[in-house]
This record gives sequence, C-alpha cells and structure tokens, in this order.
Amino acid sequence: MKHTWLALLALLALCARPVVGQTSPTVAGPPLGVTGTVRFHGDLPSKYVAKRNVEVWLPPGYDRETGRRYPVLYMHDGQNVFAPATSYTRVDWGVDETMTRLIAEGKVRAAIVVAVWNTPARMQEYMPRKALASDSAFPSGMQGVPVFKGPVLSDDYLRFLVEELKPFIDRTYRTRTGPADTFIMGSSMGGLISAYALTEYPGVFGGAGCVSTAWQVGDGAMVAYLKAHLPAPASHRFWFDHGTMTMDSLIGPLQRQVNEIMRAGGYVDGKNLETRTYPGADHSERAWRVRVAEPLVFLLGR
Repeated sequence: MKHTWLALLALLALCARPVVGQTSPTVAGPPLGVTGTVRFHGDLPSKYVAKRNVEVWLPPGYDRETGRRYPVLYMHDGQNVFAPATSYTRVDWGVDETMTRLIAEGKVRAAIVVAVWNTPARMQEYMPRKALASDSAFPSGMQGVPVFKGPVLSDDYLRFLVEELKPFIDRTYRTRTGPADTFIMGSSMGGLISAYALTEYPGVFGGAGCVSTAWQVGDGAMVAYLKAHLPAPASHRFWFDHGTMTMDSLIGPLQRQVNEIMRAGGYVDGKNLETRTYPGADHSERAWRVRVAEPLVFLLGR
C-alpha cells in the first residue's frame, strides 16, 4: 500500500512537469498536434515567481473579425492543455480540438484560452497559502506520505496571474476584461488553486473549473477556508468533478463537504454550482480529456 501511495504522490507532484529548453520568442502556431492557432510566449518574466512559458489559443475567426473581443479562460499546467508532445503523459487535454468543436456547434462562446505552464515549484504555487497555518510545509493528506516542504508560493503565483499575465494578455489580444468574461481552470492541485483564485480575486475571475480537485492535500485545509471566503453567488460560478479510481477515490467525501458549504453560501445546483462524478475515471490527463467539454460548456456556454 505504501508503494501505491508513493506512486500516486509522484503523479500528484509531477503530472504536469515542465518541458525545459523551450525559450523561443512568440510564434504563431500551431505546434505539431494542435488544432488552430496557438501563440507561444517563452519564459515570460515575473517579479513574483519564476519565469515560465505561456501558450495562447485563439478561436477560429480571430484574425478575420478584427473588431471582436473575446472572453478568456486561464488554465494551469499549461503544457498539458493543447499539445501531446509537451504533455507529461503524452496525452493532452485536447482543449484546442474541443473548443473548436463546441464553438462550431454553438455550445460555447468563442474564447481565448491561456495555458500557463507550471514549474518545478508546482506544489508550492498551487497550494492555497491562506488556508494553511504555515508557509513552510503542508501535509500531503495521504497516509504514509510525508509533508511537502515550502515555501508556499500560491499568493505570489496569483499576483503573477492577476497583476502581470492578465494585463499582458489584455494588451496583446482583443479580450473582454471583466470578471463575467474571465475564468480559471485546472485539475488536481490546479483545481485547488482555481478555487482559491476565485476567493482571493472575485473582482477578476467570474468562474472556476475545478477538475479532480486534490482537496485532501493540506489535510483538507482548503475546504475549511472556503466556508469563510466564498465569493458572491450572484456573480460567480464553480464547476467541480472527480472520478472514482486512483487518487480520485479520495475526493468524494471532501467534495460532498464542499458542496454543502457552497449551498449554505447561496450557490444553487445546476445554476452556478455543478458537481459531477465519473465512475471508473482515474486521476489522469486521459480522463480529463474525455470530459473537458462539460466544464467548458458550464463556464463558456451561451
């Protein structure tokens, strides 16, 4: 059993490891295996966190409809979002293909997707700092697996997103800038930081897609934090989901606690709160690729 948990821990910490050496300037896409136009911004600097790559997917017609502005979805673990060549498991989320299809079917608004690559400090950047008692270590939430060592950098990571990256995206691309048109999404630890982003910056983000959220990390600290820091339900929305296999088997009980907190805070199932369980689905990019259309429709649906 110990070896099983260590393997799952490795998946949690490394499932979106960065691909090093890609420092080319902005280029018009697409890279191999990507549908549509992706622009690559290599090694974007920050005064808060380590520099990192960012990819920007542009919806069909972006270059033709020059007077049109678009909502924006920010996604964590960005190297897994569009291209199988850069994904940790060589299986990407397929957001480029899925968005292209959903736009053509009229199920979502045409939107820009910003994929923010992670760094070796992924765990520290994605663990919600204000939910923790300490900024130097936090429990793994898994029996037999020791604490993760800090420093916890999530507040700095969110400052990078809000104060540096978003202004850069808004200057460079034709965006709709308000919270009703700005969303954030990720899986596992990326689900944690997405929920945290809405609590910390409700005036910036209007919705979060929290996929296979690793609530157990930090011994469920983020669950308790949500209870006191929910943004106004009238102007925000949350998507939650999980499978039932591998690490996703730990999520259900904590997700039910989160759901009760959300409902007590005024969120309504089927309106601004959605929770899905996928029997047999595991904790992997392959599983997230299969169902990614559903949170996309929830956040960007017409």
